[in-house]
Parts: sequence; C-alpha cells; structure tokens
Amino acid sequence: MKTLILVRHAKSDWSHEGLGDLERPLNERGKKDAPEMAKRTKKQIPEIDLMVSSNAKRAKKTAKYFAEEYKCNKDDVRVEPKLYEDVPSAYAAVVLSLPDKADTVAFFAHSPTITDYANSLCHVHTDSIPTCGVFAVQADVDNWTAFARAEKKFLLYDYPKNPLADL
Repeated sequence: MKTLILVRHAKSDWSHEGLGDLERPLNERGKKDAPEMAKRTKKQIPEIDLMVSSNAKRAKKTAKYFAEEYKCNKDDVRVEPKLYEDVPSAYAAVVLSLPDKADTVAFFAHSPTITDYANSLCHVHTDSIPTCGVFAVQADVDNWTAFARAEKKFLLYDYPKNPLADL
C-alpha cells in the first residue's frame, strides 16, 4: 500500500522587497498554521516514511514543521527542485523516483500545480488547495512505479480554515 500526501506550503511573507521567489520565508500565520496542520494530519495518517520538498524556502520550512511533529530528522527532508516546477508531470516524475521502501510519502510544494496534480489522482476535486492545505490518497500497490496507473482511494483533504476540522 502506498500513500501520497500533498501539502501546499504555508503562508509566505511578501514583505521582503527584492527577495527572490525561492527565498521567500513563511509569515507569522504560516509559522502558526504549519505545526497545527502537521498535528491534524498526524491524527489521520500517523506515519510518514519520507518527506520531499520543493527547493523553495517556504516549502522546506513547512516540511520541517511536519518533520518535527512526526519526529523525523528535519535534515532528512529530501529537496527536489522538480516540485517547484509548474507542470503536474514533474510531480508524477518524482513519484516514479520514490524508493519502494517508503510506503507513505509527503510532498511539500506549490499552487496551482499541487492542486492540478491532486485533481488528477482521484474522483475528489478542489478548485484550489489553500496554503498549508493537505490532500492525501492511497493506492493498493507495492511500488511507486505502479502508483500512477493504480486506482486511488481518497484519504484526506484538510486546510487551516476548514470549518469541519473540529468535528
């Protein structure tokens, strides 16, 4: 069984003029939302074997908050520049490269591509995964190369301002 968790990076800080897009940090709301979403995600999906982040600072920082909650070594978050690209096929290529020993993998990436990729995975669709939103699916396969063709079961869609989160 393979589980893929897609996490859009938390809210970023646009106040630093002249800062390149890859270097934009999280703002205060992002620093609050990321640990909270990690806790909520862990209630639904208790283990993550591998975390893979875009090379953007805001995505890597979001991943580090999840690594802390999941008690992973935050230095072991794999950085993958393809998750910064704006085509869903780049995400699919990263899935193909995942080690089969990792059954549950989390991607930390960007909109709109993370939404487009999520919408390609199963019957549940969203207009836009909000900042720090989490979308997860599962496939009954033994390896990641079979994941793309496999039927996926929807597991989770949550985000910081979700009115149903406390139900």
